[in-house]
Amino acid sequence: MLFDLGELRELVRLEAVERFEEGFEVDVEAVERRVRAAASGGELMEIYLELQRAEPRRGYPYVEPTEWRELVRERPAAPPRLVVDLSEGELRDRILGAWLGRCAGCMAGKPVEGWSRERIARALRRAGEYPLRGPYFPMAAFSDLSPEEQRLLYPLTREGIRRAERDDDLDYTVLNLVVYERRGPGFTTDDVAEAWLAMLPYRLTYTAERAAYRNLVLGLKPPETATHLNPFREWIGAQIRADLWGYVSPGDAARASELAYRDARLSHVKNGVYGEMLVAAMLSLAYALDDPREIVREALKAIPERSRLAEAVRYVLGLHARGLEWEEAVGEVLGRYGGYHPVHTINNAAIVVAALLWGEGDFARTVTYAVMAGLDADCNGATAGSIAGMLSGASGLPREWIEPLRGRLATALSGLGELSVEELAERTLRCARVHQP
Repeated sequence: MLFDLGELRELVRLEAVERFEEGFEVDVEAVERRVRAAASGGELMEIYLELQRAEPRRGYPYVEPTEWRELVRERPAAPPRLVVDLSEGELRDRILGAWLGRCAGCMAGKPVEGWSRERIARALRRAGEYPLRGPYFPMAAFSDLSPEEQRLLYPLTREGIRRAERDDDLDYTVLNLVVYERRGPGFTTDDVAEAWLAMLPYRLTYTAERAAYRNLVLGLKPPETATHLNPFREWIGAQIRADLWGYVSPGDAARASELAYRDARLSHVKNGVYGEMLVAAMLSLAYALDDPREIVREALKAIPERSRLAEAVRYVLGLHARGLEWEEAVGEVLGRYGGYHPVHTINNAAIVVAALLWGEGDFARTVTYAVMAGLDADCNGATAGSIAGMLSGASGLPREWIEPLRGRLATALSGLGELSVEELAERTLRCARVHQP
């Protein structure tokens, strides 16, 4: 049997939630009762197949296509293609800033990944440091944990950081660079799949990526790899893979979002795909624009206007326009989108957008806002840090955030090991294409 009974039970339970969120007529509580009572894999698969036959829910207000032509028709306008007036040295500085910012943001959130906002606040208050004032979390924030837990967290703290430790948020950025170097801008979703199978350890993939990987091994092809027994298909996994596509598309949000789409289709649908497209577009625009609010507004043109993600981003823009303080705004965001799983695209993307808006281009403030909000803190810190780092360039990053990394990044990708961040930036620069409309 491919799954043990407990794993299959959880997949089917989550499938009911996902189908309801996608706008289908599903009684989630009734399905959960049936799932708990099921005595065999056959019974669970019968429930799963019934969920696939569910009818669209009347009155569902969103239009969320995944096929490219339909998706393009649903966008409010063509994503912008802006002139980037930067020298090669300035481009190098921006790209290095984005790589370093991603590494630093990931490390800032990694020790509190999956923690709630309230738990993070308690930990920082215990250390006498709320809100977070310095780079990274101090060890004192984890004084209530066991000695073994503290030992594992030490390399992720202010006192212990010596490099950017291995994380999937960083592995995929490196992997996508390899794909682009080997296949160029015409790469396909199948090329991404081939790179996964060759370079990614299966046990270090999670949620939608693990489901897609398993489906590839079973012989399925995209886009079915994104849908078969994959209730995580709108979770954050594609969004964390977005950065390289923005890095290699200076000013060209249309190009960046299309590259992101090809990557995302391997494992995600609908808002899971849109999250990667949105982040790639924001990064490409950060080469040409310096106002985070303008970047967010323009990047919205890359995704369907009537999607839940676009609505969430517009909601955050509205909170910012009302002049709310950060604490009040993040409370509003978490209150409105708290029903989603903590690793979903929509709630986490809303946190990233909020961190960018209230961070106002300040790197330290942007990253700490993204991390202190909780949910998928390392993913959000990495994405917000990447965009803020692109805005400032490496020369504008605060040294106390960057120097502890010593310019090194650990990866689990086959044959790579520890890498130089500066060399990764140089390779990215060689791939980048400045678009002149």
